[in-house]
Amino acid sequence: MARAKLTPNAVAAAMAGDTNLKPVVQVVDLRSIAVTGGSRLRFRAIISDGVATGHALFASQLCDLARSGVVRRGSVVQLLDYIVNDVGSNRNRKAIVILNMEVLAAECEIIGNPALPPDSGDSNSMRADQFNGAPQNGSMAGSALNKVARPSDNAQVIQRSMAGNSLNMVPRPSDNAQVFQPTVQPPYRPAPKYRNHGTIMKNDAPASIIPISALNPYQGRWAIKGRVTAKGEIRRYHNAKGDGKVFSFDLLDSDGGEIRATCFNTLVDRFYEVVEVGKVYVVSRGNLKPTKKDYNHLNNEWEIFLEFQSTIELCLDENSSIPAQRFSFSSIDKIEDSENNAIVDVIGVVTSVNPSTTIQRKNGMEAQKRTITLKDMSGRSVELTMWGDFCNREGLQLQEMVECGAFPVLAVKAGKVNDYSGKSVGTISSSQLLINPDLAEAHSLRQWFDCGGRDASTQSISRDFTPSASRNEIRKTIAQIKDDGLGMGDKPDWVTVKAAVTFIKTDPFCYTACPNVVGDRQCGKKVTKSDSGNWLCDKCNQEFPECDYRYLLQLNIQDHTGTTSATAFQEAGQELLGCSARELNMFKENEDPRYTAVLIHCLYQNYLLRLKVKEEQYGDERRVKNTVAKVERVDPLAESKFLLDSISRFIV
Repeated sequence: MARAKLTPNAVAAAMAGDTNLKPVVQVVDLRSIAVTGGSRLRFRAIISDGVATGHALFASQLCDLARSGVVRRGSVVQLLDYIVNDVGSNRNRKAIVILNMEVLAAECEIIGNPALPPDSGDSNSMRADQFNGAPQNGSMAGSALNKVARPSDNAQVIQRSMAGNSLNMVPRPSDNAQVFQPTVQPPYRPAPKYRNHGTIMKNDAPASIIPISALNPYQGRWAIKGRVTAKGEIRRYHNAKGDGKVFSFDLLDSDGGEIRATCFNTLVDRFYEVVEVGKVYVVSRGNLKPTKKDYNHLNNEWEIFLEFQSTIELCLDENSSIPAQRFSFSSIDKIEDSENNAIVDVIGVVTSVNPSTTIQRKNGMEAQKRTITLKDMSGRSVELTMWGDFCNREGLQLQEMVECGAFPVLAVKAGKVNDYSGKSVGTISSSQLLINPDLAEAHSLRQWFDCGGRDASTQSISRDFTPSASRNEIRKTIAQIKDDGLGMGDKPDWVTVKAAVTFIKTDPFCYTACPNVVGDRQCGKKVTKSDSGNWLCDKCNQEFPECDYRYLLQLNIQDHTGTTSATAFQEAGQELLGCSARELNMFKENEDPRYTAVLIHCLYQNYLLRLKVKEEQYGDERRVKNTVAKVERVDPLAESKFLLDSISRFIV
């Protein structure tokens, strides 16, 4: 076979500490050694660059390559990952500890005329080919290696023999060098960037930096290098073990790999002030556990839980080799099809900013809330809800910019989709908001908006629909809902029908609801009256002196093709009847004539009804349920234009 090309001066460079070389070398000797206290054999080798040779030790994860014969004498390999360690009783020799390598050629004749190191003999070791029975290089008359002494040279050399295929290792009479016997790897003094807080243990050389994507729970030692892209606030909790605190941060490396690291209790005190967003760190040691996708949106099946032995070291000399952030933008029209609680990246132009408001959460704490509107080139807009510090930080800055006539581009990293009455996006603890970022997508949006996109018609996918939104909806008749099999798939179908309400079930038309605000909206679950006279919510496990009332309307709707049933909840019911459920219930209890007037007023009026059509299980029967998400009165001018457009499409 053709000879492989070895890397010139590879051994000298590697021994000098160049761990980025990734040299191609040849294995000219390979032996198994017993490690004190270990049940498995380790392997040491002599590697050659064609001229010089040096000692090497296989990491435990590579020993199977030698044990199975994949790597043997004569193999040509590329060292992908390695460190240099001091060995010997006086630590007066160096050896390359190979952590990862690629086998380029399993069999190859000895390349060049390499000189063996003076201490390559070891009577206590067994040759790897004798251990695994691997075939030798060449034929019976091929090139074997004989070790002979040179009178004028202190080093041994490898010479070719015309007979035999074994290595005959003859010790030199003048050879008094120490035998290479790394039965126990001596203590290692790590480089400054790996400096630990505790004592360095045996067999504990500094872990080599690996890509985040290569992390797995079966690695003994590892280190990753990444930029902090997000840092969460300190959260406090209480469980059976007592009170605690936790925070997390996300890392991104140069290969695009992402992972989350989490710290608890004393590690929060140790690392929270150390970690800063935007800076690059080397993180080593930690426990890898499966990711809980309900709380971790990153594209990684593992999450790091830092431990007492973990280290986080700042890289002061890091440049732009690691990006500041990684985005995977979804256009706003695609968010409309996203699942509830999905985590998305979105970018758009800010067209409106609402004032910040204060709400009370379930735990009694107050929280800041602010909503803004984003639009993009897909012809859609979406409501973005900011929570906490985002309201008075980025939110206030955006409000000032919009009030001055500037409509900035906003990139949202890790927003959470909410499908309550339409689709909206909200911030979470690991979200990031970038105003006018230096991204290609941002520049394209800026150009589009300034060149006509500002005045382009836009349909909202959130509950705050524009008055003309229905003109861009998928228009169906009631008969088509059944004939087209809508709602039978995995996802609901969203359609608009022009229909009249012909019947409203009035007993009941509403239910008693929990008034407590949970998260970004009212709890709204049904409450019952307790023996104390208060209203009890089973979900919140609280009692309230007053309850709220929310619509639950059962309707019949009809157009020129047929009749079907539909359900309207709070917002849609209020849009249809023009008053709140609390007011209508008060009219009914007081026998106020306005109760009947409100109900009659909406009957047999044409509306544009935005319907969510989805098949659901009712006992042993599956039925298609129509839920009214939005109610609009028909605008004669807009409807005429829609009909004319429809006619023109049929003519074409």
